[in-house]
Amino acid sequence: LQLAAEQDFTLAQMNLGVLCLKGVGVAHDCVKALHWIQKAADQGDAKAQFNLGVMYADGEGVKQDYREAMIWYRKAAEQNFANAQCNIGNMYADGIGVKEDDNEAVRWYLKAAEQGNSLAQYYLGIAYYNGEGVKKDDVEAAKWGLKAAKQGVAAAQSSLAGMYADGIGVKKDDVAAAKWHLKAAKQGYAHAQYTMAQAYADGMR
Repeated sequence: LQLAAEQDFTLAQMNLGVLCLKGVGVAHDCVKALHWIQKAADQGDAKAQFNLGVMYADGEGVKQDYREAMIWYRKAAEQNFANAQCNIGNMYADGIGVKEDDNEAVRWYLKAAEQGNSLAQYYLGIAYYNGEGVKKDDVEAAKWGLKAAKQGVAAAQSSLAGMYADGIGVKKDDVAAAKWHLKAAKQGYAHAQYTMAQAYADGMR
């Protein structure tokens, strides 16, 4: 892998960088990780550009710099790298490295969600539910929440359960509500665990 990386194979550079970053099979070395991921990113590798953005956002191996993170996320996002698009959405939603802009957040979440990114689907559903950056639409909220829930996002499963329980955006269905609460609870999602425990307690009275 090292030899291939030294011969400018971008995939090898990116993979070696990630291994150095995680300390898998090689010593944990943020400096080497940055070196190889930067090389791959400079050659246009979208995954490397995304990983470099994460390093700047987290301050891992480099000084934390949200603006620099956004630059690299954008480069990856322009190549339709869904994880980068989702992270850009988060930065606009929270006003990190950019001015807070719910409309921009939704625009980026949608790009990632349409590619099947589960977290973006969840965040998009929340945006529709709260009417943030988009007109409030419970049906759309449920639609995107269901997509994320089916991909195993525990928070989405719990939210969807609540929507079924209250008939928000979907037809009220206590069986579906229980099913999704259980799925979230099995993943250790605290709110769902509490809801299930409360339901069992109520059933015993």
